[in-house]
Amino acid sequence: MAATTKNALVIAPQWIGDAVMTEPLLRRLAARGERLTVGALPWVAPVYRAMPGVAEVIEFPFQHGGLQWQGRLAMARALRGRFDVAYVCPNSLKSALIPWLARIPQRVGYTGEMRFGLLTDRLDNPSGEVRPPMVEFYAALSLLGTQGSMQLSGDLRPVLQLAPALLDEALELVGRMPHVPTLARNSYVVFAPGAEYGPAKRWPAHHFAELAAKLDVPVLLLGSAKEQALCDDIARQANAVRPGQCVNLAGKTSLVQAFALIASAYRVVSNDSGLMHVAAAFGVPQVAVYGSSSPEHTPPLNDKARVLWLRVDPNYHPPLACAPCYERVCPLGHTRCLEDITPERVLQAFQS
Repeated sequence: MAATTKNALVIAPQWIGDAVMTEPLLRRLAARGERLTVGALPWVAPVYRAMPGVAEVIEFPFQHGGLQWQGRLAMARALRGRFDVAYVCPNSLKSALIPWLARIPQRVGYTGEMRFGLLTDRLDNPSGEVRPPMVEFYAALSLLGTQGSMQLSGDLRPVLQLAPALLDEALELVGRMPHVPTLARNSYVVFAPGAEYGPAKRWPAHHFAELAAKLDVPVLLLGSAKEQALCDDIARQANAVRPGQCVNLAGKTSLVQAFALIASAYRVVSNDSGLMHVAAAFGVPQVAVYGSSSPEHTPPLNDKARVLWLRVDPNYHPPLACAPCYERVCPLGHTRCLEDITPERVLQAFQS
């Protein structure tokens, strides 16, 4: 790809996992000489500060839902004249408004939500029955407007980096909290038991607790404030068997601190979630448990990842024909896809 000197604005997705999966796109853009500024919602912005190819991050002062027209117009006016090209990662109409209102000459994205006039270069969205890997979905935006091949090549595994000082600082800060043991790198395991999408993506709390009680190293439970009760339940059950084994840090760390704790962990166990993709991007050994979603669509792109998904297990009977359903709550009411993945099975993958 020929080198350019374009100033590029990237409109980020609103979920942590999706943000991680845009990293190969940004790496490709930076490699061909584009200076990257990312516009991101505040809870996603830390992801982009851990991407080496990003020059600047602008936090958009928006909330979930609603057009928030005046705020978008004000932001667009502030950005006017700064950029040659914009890459719009989300499919929504409102995500394409700022580049259009800012009069950025080239606006790249997927067709969707009547965005024909808002985008200058478009790719067709996959059909509802086709779910390509999300990393490829985002990286394909780098092919528009170029003279080269329309085929992706090269390494498409997301990569995040934090300075060693940040890793040490996170361990030190967490170590000052009540009831937290002294931690060193690779001396503990992280569990990320939440999944924003819904319970059909969450391995049961009692399975997490049983697994924690089987481990010989401390377990840190990470997640958002919304997941405090879930993590409390896991810690209570595990600590009843093995006192002091689990420490619930859900809602008690910043996102950057959570990233640092994950990057320094011995192992990570999670559902298909944003923190799963974070662990993969830091190259941490991990076990990822899948239920209603599919590792063919959103896999942890990490050579050290072990994926458990009963849908493709030839030894599981009766076969799990209902997966992936992509539902928030199991439509059949049994959630076999998660309940039947035993702690012993995860421990075996954990140790492999």
